[in-house]
Amino acid sequence: MKVLCFGSLNIDYTYKLDHFVQKGETISSDELIVCSGGKGLNQSIALAKAGADTYHAGAIGEDGRFLLKQLEEAGVNTECVAVLSDVCSGNALIQNDKSGDNCIILYGGANQAITKTQVDNVMKQFEKGDFIVLQNEINELDYIVKCANEKGMKIVLNPSPMNEKILCLPLEYVNYFMVNEVEALQILGRENGQGMRGVKLAEELTEKFPNAAVVLTMGEKGSVFMNAKETVEQPAYKVQAVDTTAAGDTFTGFFIGGLMRGLEVKEAMDEAAKASAIAVTRQGAAPSIPTRDELY
Repeated sequence: MKVLCFGSLNIDYTYKLDHFVQKGETISSDELIVCSGGKGLNQSIALAKAGADTYHAGAIGEDGRFLLKQLEEAGVNTECVAVLSDVCSGNALIQNDKSGDNCIILYGGANQAITKTQVDNVMKQFEKGDFIVLQNEINELDYIVKCANEKGMKIVLNPSPMNEKILCLPLEYVNYFMVNEVEALQILGRENGQGMRGVKLAEELTEKFPNAAVVLTMGEKGSVFMNAKETVEQPAYKVQAVDTTAAGDTFTGFFIGGLMRGLEVKEAMDEAAKASAIAVTRQGAAPSIPTRDELY
């Protein structure tokens, strides 16, 4: 069994600040850190470090070749990544304040240059029962979801960053929703929580998509897994956060990677919680993701 992460590859520029810049304000950064990122890259690395046979598909510019090296060093197969000469790699400008919180601006670049031909060529290498992990930082998502469904792949969707494009996807094909509370509310079409949080919110999303499993992450409040047969609540591990950039991506990779290794849902949720807790104690996105050995 293989997992294909079809997603973004970014160059991250992280600015260390006392506070997030306000309208009309100019402030100095204490430090600039340049490293690899993108939700797709982060999740591929987390999947590989969790022990899954991981393949990444996506696109970069010539400036992003070092991203391939980092994926390969983590154990990710990069044969399905296109290197384009007419566009630069996607990038992110990240503000990281003294409390460890982030504000992020994304530029799509090569991530928005995926073609149907590339999708068709990639899908030839996978078969029924393989997993595919998707986010919302590349184009052609609709076509990718339809192709994966036709193949009989298990579709994992992390709808981040959430926007109207997600609501236009054939969401009935999704097998696993990896969402936070805000994303869950938006998928349900609610402008505010209206009293819906945690397990209750997961219940409503499961009712809307009865054939899917929902994994709802709630930050320091932990997470919950729910499908038509089972509910598992997972507490968060208490740590001092330094940088939360890749916490959700780490959780996704270790949860799906755990399932692929044959773990029960409860065990996979616990590993994912441990891994994401370790990740937030470190600087950067991909560089913060731990190995499985570090969990024990």
